Amino acid sequence: MEQRTVGRSGLRVSRMGLATHTWGAQTDPDEAAVQLVAFAEAGGTLVETSPAYAGGAAQRILADLLGDLVPRDELVLSGSAGVVPVIDTDPLTAPQPARPTIDTSRRTLLHQLDRTLLELGTDYLDIWNVASWDARTPLDEVAATLEHAVRSGKVRYAGVRGFNAWQLASLAAIAPITAAQTPYSLLARGAEAEFVPAAQHHGIGVIASTSLAGGILTGKYRDGVPADSRGADEATAAEIRHRLDDRATRVVEALVTAADGLATSPLAVALAWIRDRPGIASMIVGARDIGQLTGVMAAETLELPRAIAAALDDVSARAE
Repeated sequence: MEQRTVGRSGLRVSRMGLATHTWGAQTDPDEAAVQLVAFAEAGGTLVETSPAYAGGAAQRILADLLGDLVPRDELVLSGSAGVVPVIDTDPLTAPQPARPTIDTSRRTLLHQLDRTLLELGTDYLDIWNVASWDARTPLDEVAATLEHAVRSGKVRYAGVRGFNAWQLASLAAIAPITAAQTPYSLLARGAEAEFVPAAQHHGIGVIASTSLAGGILTGKYRDGVPADSRGADEATAAEIRHRLDDRATRVVEALVTAADGLATSPLAVALAWIRDRPGIASMIVGARDIGQLTGVMAAETLELPRAIAAALDDVSARAE
């Protein structure tokens, strides 16, 4: 798997990263182990985790796999802090799904960092992200916390998730931000207007997320909603079905046409398109099982012809 530098730093990551948000929820520990080994054997290095994923289960699963299956120093671990799950303790309604709240105060960020390091059994994170913008916490405090974490050696590079362009630029002006994660796909190109240019101006590498638009860009919803898909899950159905409009149909049909011509899958074409966009250092993609991950990693070797990339660019721009 090809490696890229992140922004103007010396950090190198695989141009495809492994998300762990399904681990502990849709993906059991044995399946997670198979995924991690396959990803590492293919040359993948960037692995994303968070204490907020599956109520902390994803991070615990990853902790059990580090060292035994894949050496820690062969991976670029990307963690985060600032999203705090709140559990409903009312005996009449408990247990309820975790309702995350945002808190990027110095106290909470450093507390979550220390817990993550302890849980993962490592002395440092390669990338540590502020997981969301928090209007209640002074920006100077966030910047000072990131600088402290880097100076302490617990963090190699600082990053952000869930920021918009002006928020990213504001923090990057006073803090050593190296990476910025943002949703980016053929159905969500808003980042191109201001976010990507802001990141490039500050020497920050963009890491794309939700690049398959919740699975829509795989083509799985062309003939209805599969029973095992996110569109059939009560928790995510409304979000997926909201995106299944005429615009999505036009983009998906263009992907299917391109995939047929290249003898590959719509999924691989969609990811290759994102991979080759200006300013993209890597993209984070998750999978429920090894079959899905194998399909995702097929995008790594796909060379997307310029004419097809331009056609997809055109249809997705017109659809938007």
